[in-house]
Amino acid sequence: MHISDYCRQIETYLCQKNDGHLVRVVGPSFDLVSGWEARGVPLKVALRGIDRYFERYYRKGPRRRPVKIDFCDADVLDVFEEWQRAVGVSCQSPVVGHQSSDQSRAVSPQGGRQSLPAHLERVLIKLTNARARGVLGGAFDDLIDRVASELDTARAKAGGVRGAAREQLIARLLELDGALLQQARSGLGAADRTALDEEAGEELSGYRAAMTPEAFERARAAVADRLIRERFDLPIIALA
Repeated sequence: MHISDYCRQIETYLCQKNDGHLVRVVGPSFDLVSGWEARGVPLKVALRGIDRYFERYYRKGPRRRPVKIDFCDADVLDVFEEWQRAVGVSCQSPVVGHQSSDQSRAVSPQGGRQSLPAHLERVLIKLTNARARGVLGGAFDDLIDRVASELDTARAKAGGVRGAAREQLIARLLELDGALLQQARSGLGAADRTALDEEAGEELSGYRAAMTPEAFERARAAVADRLIRERFDLPIIALA
């Protein structure tokens, strides 16, 4: 995607998020957004970062003024770093080939090892919501019930789990995460699965030339999994 198209789509999306109020991406703002594109931030990743800023902004109460794109920079970079870790791509820009000047930002959003009880609590809330919505129904709801029951049992003892027992629980969370994704994937039709694979490939298009075919396919599978989670609003059960 040409840089002008990238910035134009960011500007259009920002306008929509600002209820139609036009906030131009020009001058220093254009340089900022151009920097995202040069760093290799996929357009959809940048849009999710903008969403994250607006979600936090809405929680503060009624908006007083339109949001400038500059305010979204930290959230865009945070979402980009999470995306990089999830799909296994290098922090090196596929365009300019240099390390991000914000490498110190590439740490866990939680600032260290996640709290296992807190993680299980968040997962259970999302699973309960998914169960209530009946996102896929039938066998999928049965799986959600079984996973939720197992996680609820794990949560009761997670605060006291240490050493090998903790590692076993973390391994089990990874298994449950895979089972949940597989069930969601099997509930999609062939056309939907193909469309998701194509969308994942498009999201990674800026990295393809710098990746081996094997690495690209692993990354595309990871992006497709994330797209499936977003479609059904499923949690990541595995502990990062």
